Parts: sequence; C-alpha cells; structure tokens
Amino acid sequence: MEIIPVSHPLAATVRVPGSKSITNRALLLAALADGPTQLTNALFADDTLTFAQSLCELGFEVSLDGCGARMAVRGLGGRIPARKADIQVGNAGTAARFLTAFLALGQGEYRIDGEARLRERPMADLVGALRCLGVQIEQESDRDGLPLRIRPGGLSGGRVRVSGDISSQFLSALLMIAPCAQGPLRIEVAGELTSRPYVDLTLATMADFGIQVSCSNNLRFEAQPGHYRAQAEYLVESDASGASYFFAAAALLGGTVRVENLSRRSRQADVAFLDVLGQMGCVVAAVGDSLEVTGPTPDRFGSPSLQGVDIDLRDLPDTAQTLSAIAPFAASPTRIRGIASARFKETDRISATCAELTRLGVTVVEHADGMTIYPCATICPASVRTYKDHRMAMAFSLIGLRVPGVTIEGPDCVAKTFPTFFKVLDTLR
Repeated sequence: MEIIPVSHPLAATVRVPGSKSITNRALLLAALADGPTQLTNALFADDTLTFAQSLCELGFEVSLDGCGARMAVRGLGGRIPARKADIQVGNAGTAARFLTAFLALGQGEYRIDGEARLRERPMADLVGALRCLGVQIEQESDRDGLPLRIRPGGLSGGRVRVSGDISSQFLSALLMIAPCAQGPLRIEVAGELTSRPYVDLTLATMADFGIQVSCSNNLRFEAQPGHYRAQAEYLVESDASGASYFFAAAALLGGTVRVENLSRRSRQADVAFLDVLGQMGCVVAAVGDSLEVTGPTPDRFGSPSLQGVDIDLRDLPDTAQTLSAIAPFAASPTRIRGIASARFKETDRISATCAELTRLGVTVVEHADGMTIYPCATICPASVRTYKDHRMAMAFSLIGLRVPGVTIEGPDCVAKTFPTFFKVLDTLR
C-alpha cells in the first residue's frame, strides 16, 4: 500500500476505536462476574474477537454487535462451563496470558495454543506461578511458551512470586483471578516491574467490577476472596495507543488533530505520549472529553520544527515506534530507552524498527533497551516491511504522510487492533 503525502497543515477531528487493553480486561472480568455485563465502545479487532471467541468455546454466552461496538457476556461467578476445550489465540499475547490464568479456575482439561510467533513469546514465569498455586500445567515443547495443556484442580491461596521485567501481563493475569482463589493470595514481583501503568489499569478495572486489591511497596499485592459484580453497561475508553499515530501526524505535518472520547483522566498509559510530543515542541490541549495536539511552528522552510528527545518509554513501550517514525524529522537526535521488553512483542520491535528506518535512509543506532535516531534530511523511497506487526504498519505510515515513495507491506496486519486505521488516516486529508 502506497501512502500518499499530505501537503498542508492538518485540521482534523478523528475518533479511534475502543481500547484493546480495557476491552480484554473487561471481557475477562465480565466472565468472572455473576450475571450479564455489556461493554459499550468495545474494540472489534482480531485480538478482542479472539478473546470473545475463546470465551464462547469455554461455554460462555457472548453476544457481539459490531455496528454498535457492543459486547455482552453472561458471567458465571468464576465458574467455567466447559470441561474440555482447545483454545486457539492466534497472535494475541494478551489473550494467551490472561486466558492461561483464567483456565486455572476450570474443572477438566484445556489446551491453549497460538501462531508461530506467539509460541516464541515467553510464558514460563506465569506457568511457574500457577504451578505454585496448585495448577497442573504441561508445556508441550521445549520452548518457554505455548502450547500449554492445563489440568486445574482448584486455585489455592497463599504466596507466589512472578517476574516483572518481561511482561506486566503475567502480574495482571494473576491479579484478575486472585479473588477466585480458595484463600487470600499474595503476589510478589521479582525484579523491576515494567509497564506499571498497565498493572494500574488492571487494578482500576477490577475496582470497577467491585474488587479492591491492596498494594505495598509497589511490588507486593494481596487480594482477598471475593466476587466480581456484573455491570449493566461498561464504557470502554477510546484507545490511547491508536490515538498516538494521529497526534504524531500533527507533529509531523503541523496544524491540529483532535481525538474524541479520550481525556487526560484516562487510565491508559499511552496518554502520556502527549507529554513526549510536548517536549518535542507540540502544544497539547484538552477540549471537553477530547484531546488535541497542534504541531510546532513551521521553520523557515515551511516544515514543523520538532526537537529530539532523550526519553524512557518503559511505561509506554507501545508508543516507541510512533516516536521513532517522527524522530528523523526532528532537529536533534532522539534516544529511546527502557523498551527491552519490546523485543518480545509481535516481532522484535527494536531490531525491526532500526532495520526499516535504515531502509529509508535514516541513521539509527540499536541499543539493548532501545535506539538512537538521528535527523535525516532526505528520506529514501522504500517499501517498509511490517513483520506482521500492526504497530510497524501504523507507525511507518506516518513517514509516508510527510515524504513520497513510502509503501507499507502487509498493511492488513492492522486488523489486530485497528481494522479501520487506513480509512481513518485518510480523513486527515
């Protein structure tokens, strides 16, 4: 797909789909609650539909209204109806981690598997923690990952440790099932906790469904046995990660882009990407329940005058590719730090981003935890490989808005989280 440049400053208002992170958490908690819950503004994309389909295969009553962006789940108070299921989660890492923990509450035998890349993503810390809680889990290969065969026999309480430096999803998965344990469950995080705001999002969503978790020293969590409350209507915020591309477009092209149904009160980590853009010279404003970014004042050549930044993105790693796409147009180098965990996503996002920037003629230095990107006066026309990673496709399309000759290979990969991305991108014109 060729991206056609936009030759004028922007003046656009867009609406992005619901948050994937919130939709998947709410789906799981709705299934754990007792009674029907309806999600509004839910995300309808590969990852969330995979999650919903998995709940169906486990015997839950799930109804989907794509036109109305509504999903309804009838929860059964922590009980899983099916006693046997073979769950396929495709390339959905969130579904793999959350459902593995969820299956620990069942009675019977379950198998969970995914695509080749997902099989490469680590699961050992979560598996080890569940085993400590009395769950029988067999790994079918020598790799640290899927497929897994799970034979639950009741989830004990007690104390368990889980790594925090590989994926915050391990901790989130354990937290959400913790109230269903037979006794109080204390979860301790070993090492540094990456992406802490995603854990805070988990705790906040649990609170919305009636469960409070105590936390001490930010590394010790304790949940008492309890019951989630079904929600007659649960509103999902628009996706802050998806919004980041449109905010970045304003930074690249100048003018203003407003994203609806997203505010500074958002509990999503990636809303903090606005602060990064502010450091680069953009103006950020809240307008009711919307946020808008205005690009910096154009320089004497008519281009927005962005400044490079030295930034730690460990708490919002999903925006690293967005930043990397606008960094070559800044007046000074940009150093992205703290995203070592990005090597374990849909692709090795650090290596992939560096490779594709190099293909476009950008000078970039790869580091263990990130990259340094240097200003580039002339972007070379190129076909950008996406590695089946939705964020590669969405981020690098931004470069094509600024310079001609950029094409995106495998653009359909955006269906994972934002199926209408390119249609929404076209509205900027």
